[in-house]
Amino acid sequence: MRVIRKYANRRLYDTQQSRYVTLEDLRQLVLDSEPFRVEDAKSGEDLTRTILLSIIIEQEQADGDAEVFSNDLLAQFIRVYDMAQPLPLARYLEQGTRLMMEQQQRMQDQWQQAMRHSPMELMRELAEENMKFWQQTIGQATGAGSQEGSKDKEGDGKG
Repeated sequence: MRVIRKYANRRLYDTQQSRYVTLEDLRQLVLDSEPFRVEDAKSGEDLTRTILLSIIIEQEQADGDAEVFSNDLLAQFIRVYDMAQPLPLARYLEQGTRLMMEQQQRMQDQWQQAMRHSPMELMRELAEENMKFWQQTIGQATGAGSQEGSKDKEGDGKG
């Protein structure tokens, strides 16, 4: 697992690559499914969750159109934390998000499959099949014709 050290000056240091990294670099690690742990350089405390939340906040602010966490949703999260017996929200969100991503992947696969059978692709496949058919037909006719011609020659030689 890749270790990222966070220093007091807020800089993040990738110990594997021996270089400073940004939140965007860590976001890319997440997208690439590269496991990492962010730890405080002095105490060794695990800061991974805090950094992941920072990446989400940065992403939310960067693209207002793709806002995932509305003010209402965030307020509801705060209320969940204040409940006498908080809901198992983390497990529910993890399972729901996993299901949503699996469904999204299935839809993308189905869309690609549908695009594979677009009218242009269908015409291309038909043209290839026609070409193979005619090549085989012409090849058989040429082969059969030459065989018949040799039989005729043999017959002519006897007569």
